[in-house]
Amino acid sequence: MSYLKFDKSQLVNLEYSLQREILRTNRAGSYSISTLARSNTRKYHGLLVCPLDELDGSKHVLLSSLDETIVQHGSSFNLGLHRYSGEHYNPKGHKYITDFEFETNSLTTYRVGGVVLTVERLLVEKKQQVLMRYTLVDAHSPTKIQFKPFLAFRSIHSLSKANLFANTKYQMVPNGIRMKLYDGYPFLNMQFSKEPAFIPVPDWYYNIEYYKEIERGYEGLEDLFVPGYFEIPIEKGESLIFSASTEEIDPLLLKRKFTSETKKKDHRDSFFNCLKIAAGQFLVKKEKQYNVVAGYPWYDGRTRQTLLSLPSLTLAFGDEKTFENVLDYLIGQMKDGLFPRTSGQFELDYDDCDSPLILFWTLQQLAAYRKETKSIWKKYGPLMKKILLGYKKGLPFNIKMLNNGLITAGDGARALTWMDGYVDEKPVTPRKGLPVEVNALWYNAICFALKLAKEYSDKEFISRWGKMPAKIEEAFVQTFWSEDRQYLADYVDGNYKDWSVRPNMVIVAALEYSPIDKEKKKAILEIAIKDLMTPRGLRSLSPRDPLYQGVAMGNERERQSAIHQGSAYPWLMGIFIIGYLSIYKKSGLSFAKQIIKGFEEEMTENCVGTISELYDGDPPHKGRGAISQAWNVAFILRSIKVIESYEK
Repeated sequence: MSYLKFDKSQLVNLEYSLQREILRTNRAGSYSISTLARSNTRKYHGLLVCPLDELDGSKHVLLSSLDETIVQHGSSFNLGLHRYSGEHYNPKGHKYITDFEFETNSLTTYRVGGVVLTVERLLVEKKQQVLMRYTLVDAHSPTKIQFKPFLAFRSIHSLSKANLFANTKYQMVPNGIRMKLYDGYPFLNMQFSKEPAFIPVPDWYYNIEYYKEIERGYEGLEDLFVPGYFEIPIEKGESLIFSASTEEIDPLLLKRKFTSETKKKDHRDSFFNCLKIAAGQFLVKKEKQYNVVAGYPWYDGRTRQTLLSLPSLTLAFGDEKTFENVLDYLIGQMKDGLFPRTSGQFELDYDDCDSPLILFWTLQQLAAYRKETKSIWKKYGPLMKKILLGYKKGLPFNIKMLNNGLITAGDGARALTWMDGYVDEKPVTPRKGLPVEVNALWYNAICFALKLAKEYSDKEFISRWGKMPAKIEEAFVQTFWSEDRQYLADYVDGNYKDWSVRPNMVIVAALEYSPIDKEKKKAILEIAIKDLMTPRGLRSLSPRDPLYQGVAMGNERERQSAIHQGSAYPWLMGIFIIGYLSIYKKSGLSFAKQIIKGFEEEMTENCVGTISELYDGDPPHKGRGAISQAWNVAFILRSIKVIESYEK
């Protein structure tokens, strides 16, 4: 019995099946995404979506979809599903779906009269290749299957339009054809394990509609090119393999390839294993470059998210090598004492005021994993010293240490913390001055560095920094704490103190080295439970605040206005659990388990087997943003591990 269960009676209901998205990745930057009904609802969807270094390095949709038609006794039954302008669906192949499973590969079962056909999909690991296996489970008369490929050849951020410049010519390859619609693209090789007949019927299919893009305020109509269709007879019990790849392959090896790739897959047979598989999808290796994809489908690397996610994506599963490779790659991108906000090969913005301090937290997790610190100080000590000195002397964007030891940052023109939404090129939450979590991370970084220095007998560093924690601790409490309110200001700018109830103070309560005492931590966590907690994460702002927005939907301007003014974030819930258990220990386990158990519902609600980027602050807390987000998966995984450690 599969862990992931779907309501079979609802599979033909488009309101049910189009809301559930299926993601596969190849751990080298490529992905395949569609819906449970196998119909694309976003411009980012596609059967084969690849980063193309030969073009511009970004992701491109090559094969958008593949329609199958069952032919018996001259009658045709099209299993495809497309939505066209005006909410018109044609064909309506979803009405033949009788079952769906997703334990290893996604497996859809169709029944047409006496015909039962299963369709499985996988991406080949570290190859730009998608494989589809078709098995005729039952049939009582001669059967053929026709396959109609819908080609896009465009960036994930754009849409294809019918034009006269597309190269619509095809070339024959073993058991298939290859095409590339535009110069600069690689050929797309479409091949089968059994020799097909190819019938060229070139045509554009106009105004295919991606309604989720329209909901987000973007253009949502696309024209896709279909070169014709393949036709193959199939016997009862027989399986056919379809391959779409940027490389020509030997069709005789396709069945063996599908089997060997399936054997590599872990099983989604528990909540933890679903998250484990999702975690692996964020880790990307291209040649010698290691990175973490912040989220699918539109994100690349985000340094802050990578540093926070990396320990749970790697060390939690014993993968220290990938941990170090990703970290070394990020460190190699540092400039003027700061990390870039995004990581990749495009133009970089060095405007994160906290990422260098989060690096210390990341190394803390490595120290806990290794159960020793000397090797960390030996390798990373010089960098840690350089970072701390940079904050002390001053960094770009007015990031500097004040006389009282606290860190100030920004001029109001840029959002330098994780709350980095912009509207009309202005930050929604600029938090200029002294952000509370940045200063707590600063304190934590110095304390951790001093611990390492003492164990390594680095007397010079101890002499220079040894008195700083006490100085910062005193200034922190005086600056941020309100005895009347019993919580911390979110940021302080001169004489102004922002008393918005936000989750940033929860980060302060969860750090290993925190500038506040246990009683203050308890008070903060109680405020978080009362004002910020939802079943899907901590809200970014209390509903009692006049600026609160409980739903993050609409066009980009409307969404950006809302995402840090009330939207709920699962990664913050993970931080809450870490802080809560550090105080209440075993007596807090029941509450922590109850919180985590609530996330199991997510495994079959939005993107199957993973966790979305954010959720509405208002019930029913609908998932929004990217369909799978690294730091959300990472911190729920981390919470599970922390719970296990307290149970032991």
